[in-house]
Amino acid sequence: MRLLFINHIQNARQSLQSSRTRSLLTMLGVTIGIASVTAILALSGGTNKIISEQIDSLGGNIIIVRPGTAKKMSPDITHSQLTSEYITSTLTEADVALLETTEHIQSVAPLMTMTGTIKADSTAPSDSQIVVTTPKLAEISDLKIRDGQFIEEGLDQNTVVVGTQLSINVFGTESSIGSTLTLRGQPFVVVGVLKRTNKPINYNSIDFDNAAIINFEAGKKLNSNIAQIQQINIRADSINNLDSAIADTNKTLKQSHDGENDFSVLVGDQISKPTSQLFFTIAGVMTAIATISLVVGGIGIMNIMLVTVAERTREIGIRKALGASSSDISWQFLIESLAISIVGGTFGYVAGYVVAFSISDLLTFDPVINWQIALIAFAISVVMGMIFGFYPAIRAARKDPIESLNRHN
Repeated sequence: MRLLFINHIQNARQSLQSSRTRSLLTMLGVTIGIASVTAILALSGGTNKIISEQIDSLGGNIIIVRPGTAKKMSPDITHSQLTSEYITSTLTEADVALLETTEHIQSVAPLMTMTGTIKADSTAPSDSQIVVTTPKLAEISDLKIRDGQFIEEGLDQNTVVVGTQLSINVFGTESSIGSTLTLRGQPFVVVGVLKRTNKPINYNSIDFDNAAIINFEAGKKLNSNIAQIQQINIRADSINNLDSAIADTNKTLKQSHDGENDFSVLVGDQISKPTSQLFFTIAGVMTAIATISLVVGGIGIMNIMLVTVAERTREIGIRKALGASSSDISWQFLIESLAISIVGGTFGYVAGYVVAFSISDLLTFDPVINWQIALIAFAISVVMGMIFGFYPAIRAARKDPIESLNRHN
């Protein structure tokens, strides 16, 4: 049996080598499909990894609360999904106040992001964000101050902390303490400049290098005195009490919302989701390409195998006349189909990482490389080879040896 299997592999190799151009063209659809799948998995894994590392670096005791009615994604990789992902937020200031007194919770910071013109000497880019929050955000998200101070209780409401790049964009310098900028036409005095983070992808979905941070009361005034809280950041008092803090958070919010589960409490890998429309657009396009390419590649495999069966009818007749069983014949052609699919999948796996690393130059993170992606690529290749090679293999196995010999005498 082992020798027969080896013989089938040798025959498959000889068959592919005898018609290299035809075989390579057949593999192309499989290669493109597997490349797309590999790129998608590598990029999504890279996004998950970078956010997971951020959570771990903060001690692993971060809890995120978001409304439970996610609707749509944000317009680009650095722009917050918080601004537009939720049509109506169910989170309130009362929820924040209750969570601050909940057992096993150390710090709570609400997040509300807004769009609006930010300008001083120059106007900030349109993707700059106005972040409305409380002083606890700096503690929870480990935001470092380059100059000045973070928003604090007791400061004038019309004060603002700006990201380093935003300071450069509107003032032409990183040192802008004491300068005045306008947010939605209202003047704010800069009291602090954040240290550069170079992390546009993070669990807050905020590019702090390009953000203006103001206190909650000032933010409400800019928003017609409406508090539209899109996220609540929570730090548990200890990673050992994280499970208890999660349970207490769920209990507190459910009671506050009259028993409605219209919120999501997220921790760890649950937070580590791709958060940009650019990523989802790329993933969607690649998924479509992968699906079409795999189907086309599979049909190509079936077509080429049917041609091969027709060309080798006499060989099939001779093999059967010499004692080969229908099973032996079917496995011979099935292994050839698998060979085409697996070789194409191998090329696709390599090409997928080339594409992923090229795209990652735009996304500010590296794709992840792990054995699971290789296994998935291999599994898809095998399944394709089996499915699309099955019918030609059955047709070969069912050929009558006498008719096969007579037809090609």
